[in-house]
Amino acid sequence: MRGVMVLAATRTVWRLYRESTSSRIIRAIDLLRELGAFAVITLGVTLTKFHTAKRVVHPLIYLQVWRAGVRLLAMVTFIAAALGLVIVGQTVSLLTRVGAQEYIGTVMVTVVMRELGPLLTAVLVLARAGTTNVVELGMSRALGEVEALEAMGIDTVHYLVMPRVIGLGASVFCLATYMVVITLGCGWLFAFLQDVPLTMATYFSQLSEALRWQDFVLFALKALSFGIIIAVVSCYHGLARPLKVEELSGVTARAVVESVVGCVLLDAVFIVAYLFV
Repeated sequence: MRGVMVLAATRTVWRLYRESTSSRIIRAIDLLRELGAFAVITLGVTLTKFHTAKRVVHPLIYLQVWRAGVRLLAMVTFIAAALGLVIVGQTVSLLTRVGAQEYIGTVMVTVVMRELGPLLTAVLVLARAGTTNVVELGMSRALGEVEALEAMGIDTVHYLVMPRVIGLGASVFCLATYMVVITLGCGWLFAFLQDVPLTMATYFSQLSEALRWQDFVLFALKALSFGIIIAVVSCYHGLARPLKVEELSGVTARAVVESVVGCVLLDAVFIVAYLFV
């Protein structure tokens, strides 16, 4: 009798697990479809209305670049310097000691330019600007400001979303470029302070030899895509449905998680792309 009860309980748990997994997959597919539709609408508005009301919209783009890019320069400088001193400098020192100095350029390009630079910059922008977007747009939605704009005939995607998408995309690209330069420079400085027999000319010569034009193209595409993903996800969760003020914290957390997942999945796609270029 006890064995029958255990078997029945096991079957019940397994059935609930399958139903839960199925519902999660369905919700994930629905979310992906809605985000894709929102991204397509935003792209269409950007292409057709970029020069519409530019005296109003273009200053909003500059504002987003200031908030998501310029105001993060100090933090990016600190993190890039620490990354260069701790990781890059140690790697350069280790490769030199084991006689693998000729691989310094390849390792630096692979680790810093292809991976750490864009991904770490995207996380910083998400933490600073992505969460701000969700809170601002969610509050506007909760207080009825979005409906008021729509009642006045103002395209909310053009006025609220497009500046954030362009601003965050440009900010992530510029900050990632800045982070890579500072990281590589501080890495050589740390190696120099450790008396590593590696001149600056040799170090940057190896970097230039390891770089290909495909690296610059994929780096730009990756950084821009990360910024666009963060902007689209954060704006979607802020504007998708009417919110109550007390729901903002949960929505912000979901936006952060989904942005990170989106960036990591896209990074995996670029890793595969690097194998074929």
